[in-house]
Amino acid sequence: MEALLVGTGTRAAQWPAVVFTLDDQRYALPLAQVKRSIRVVAITPLLEAPAIVLGIMDLGGVVIPVIDIRKRFGHPSRDIRLSDHLIVAATERRTIALLVDEAKGVIEISPESYAPGEKILPGLNLVDGAISLMDGLVLIHDLERLLSLDEESAIDRVLNDATRVPVPARGVAPGKPKVSHPQP
Repeated sequence: MEALLVGTGTRAAQWPAVVFTLDDQRYALPLAQVKRSIRVVAITPLLEAPAIVLGIMDLGGVVIPVIDIRKRFGHPSRDIRLSDHLIVAATERRTIALLVDEAKGVIEISPESYAPGEKILPGLNLVDGAISLMDGLVLIHDLERLLSLDEESAIDRVLNDATRVPVPARGVAPGKPKVSHPQP
């Protein structure tokens, strides 16, 4: 990926974003929302979870829902590969992990290269905008609009149920894992 932006302005006006791929399409999230990017780990399925949730993962004792971003963006579903990545990111309500094909790195976005979503295609809900790089287009994702209110509520319900019955680790006394969503 070419890191130079078309029409790059001054560095002071730029903001960093993490670029990731799904098939041949590139997307980005503002770096401020991204906590880390890791290789795919074991994902525990949840039977009652919304269709967009693949399951949960444990990251340092914190239970995090793993989102099937391929489904949300209309990409064909496929089996998880060892080369896949998880981008752990924070919304206003919770920490989530997005299953992506690959995390490509961080780029700087300038106002001159950025086109708001409504200028690209009115009614575009999940994409905040796009930038044009020397080697193609990158869609900027709006993480706050990823989950519907019903999906948010269902995730809360499923995570609360999943953490009520602790599963003992090898040789460790059972304990309630931390859950990454607001507590009442």
